[in-house]
Amino acid sequence: MLHINDLTYRISGRLLIEAATVHIPQGARVGLVGRNGAGKSTLLKLIMGDIASDGGDIRLRPRASLGKLSQEAPEGPTPLIDCVLAADTERSALLAELEADPHHQMPPERMSEIHERLNAINAHSAPARAAAILSGLGFPSEHHMRAVGDYSGGWRMRVALAAALFASPDLLLLDEPTNHLDLEAVVWLEGHLANYPGTLVIVSHDRGLLNTVCNRIIHLENLKLVSYGGNYGAFERTRREKMDLQAKSYAKQMEQRRKIEGFIERFRAKATKARQAQSRMKMLERMEPVVSVIEERPISFEFPDPEPLPPPLMVAENVTIGYGETPILKKVSFRLDMDDRIALLGANGNGKSTLAKLLTGRLEAMSGTLRKSAKLRVGYFAQHQSDELNPADTPLGHMTRALTVNGIVPPESKVRAHLGRFGFGVEHATTRVAQLSGGEKARLLIALMCKEQPHLMVLDEPTNHLDIDTREALVAALNVFEGAVVLISHDPHLVEMVADRLWLVNGGGVAPFDGDMEEYRKLLLKEAREARREQKADSTNGAVAAGSAAARKEDRRSAAENRQRLAPLKKAAEKAEKEVERLTAAKAVLEKKMADPKLYDGPSTKVAALQKELGDASRALEEAELQWMEALEAYEEAAAE
Repeated sequence: MLHINDLTYRISGRLLIEAATVHIPQGARVGLVGRNGAGKSTLLKLIMGDIASDGGDIRLRPRASLGKLSQEAPEGPTPLIDCVLAADTERSALLAELEADPHHQMPPERMSEIHERLNAINAHSAPARAAAILSGLGFPSEHHMRAVGDYSGGWRMRVALAAALFASPDLLLLDEPTNHLDLEAVVWLEGHLANYPGTLVIVSHDRGLLNTVCNRIIHLENLKLVSYGGNYGAFERTRREKMDLQAKSYAKQMEQRRKIEGFIERFRAKATKARQAQSRMKMLERMEPVVSVIEERPISFEFPDPEPLPPPLMVAENVTIGYGETPILKKVSFRLDMDDRIALLGANGNGKSTLAKLLTGRLEAMSGTLRKSAKLRVGYFAQHQSDELNPADTPLGHMTRALTVNGIVPPESKVRAHLGRFGFGVEHATTRVAQLSGGEKARLLIALMCKEQPHLMVLDEPTNHLDIDTREALVAALNVFEGAVVLISHDPHLVEMVADRLWLVNGGGVAPFDGDMEEYRKLLLKEAREARREQKADSTNGAVAAGSAAARKEDRRSAAENRQRLAPLKKAAEKAEKEVERLTAAKAVLEKKMADPKLYDGPSTKVAALQKELGDASRALEEAELQWMEALEAYEEAAAE
């Protein structure tokens, strides 16, 4: 699908990618990973042709379509559904051509071509497909005709994602697709991308997404592109084993060199050993050096521990929270102690941020009782706060002002020491905010949040823009922090590693969730299936009007005939779906075998045989999915009649 050959790119004279080569096969679901600033987003721009390389070439399969997730949020009065439908430019152009000819003046041959092409691209089902994607990303069906401009930037970026998915190009490039999603939408997106019919390249720091969706990882490191089979977990294991082996090889070679150099030094001046010494010198010259394993110093977090407070930190009894006269959450009761680690679950709009504002004192209770420790200090992190940073100032300047009390400016050494807790060294501390990456801005906000050594930290999506290594550093720091933590996050890995209690914010209330993240994921999938069944039942059967007994009897008879008529089509669709599930499982087994590093220590014939078997399985799965979609479409069309 995509060949990148000897690619080189410089930015402001600095090498970002040098002589990098990689091949992405058709149908691959690739996770592009690497440290913040390594050049992942730049590589996507190079593939799209938005910027030109300094050397090498990028070749896409002939006649293959290419698309990406737009970084510009749509706006204006256009309805959501129309924004998404417009992403299929071919369908839009064909329909526009028909609309421009209301009196059927065009040649019959051209009209026939248009209708044939519309049929080939399933244009008739486009509105339903677009609506399904919008619903999956959290837009209720009754909102699909609302203007996109009515929504905030984060929700409008969801529309941009829906448009990219709907366009369904042969090669789709996605840059941080989960950044503006809640956990419910992330679960849906993982399922959608895992069944994407084309080729995917995803830049993401979401470990769950990379493990669920990807069957290949490309690592951008040391200016090169290195491809690994399997998902992110397999990549981590394989890379660690490779680095361990490389470190051992380097140590062994250094020991060999030390011994040879010692021999040369001892016997260089002796005539009887001169020839052997010369031989050893030539051996050293011919010795191919093993590159030493040098890992970048990981970013570290170190939250300042607050002085202890007697329990509880906060108690709420039958509290109602809302805005103006409108309650959002009612009869909320809870208790927070210093050792609590709590994650808030629930779809966006259910009140998680409202509860966070109560905890942080940004919102007063409308009724009920809320008691806090008199000495309680609360830190609050929200991603939108990056807009409040002064782009012309530096981290050192921001932190100096934050730590200035009653006009007394703290010593620079104290300010730098605090910034150092969050990975800001000597140079980064004096870099203008405008030049900081999204991850660096997030770390600065966390540093500012901790200036008063809070007893309680409320973190609303703290991992947006943080790379995977920095997320792990955040997890480690939160787990040793001696205060309380309340998390709102779409990152299941962060929640699983940090939280020991889950609160579900749903239906205007807050209640403990008795289960783990895996059980919550299953609950979301179950609810999504039930919602689809209900929607399908509504569209198939319609509203049942009240009437006489004879009318109800006629309705039952008609429904029975309808079920009998649809039964063969339904059975065919179910059979096709089971075949897809069987082939998917078989393909997953083969991919797991291919991801095993031990395989490549054996005979190459076994590797080749497995590759062929995997290719056959992929083609069989493609065919089965096509048959399933055709069977399902036939069933749904018959049901709609």
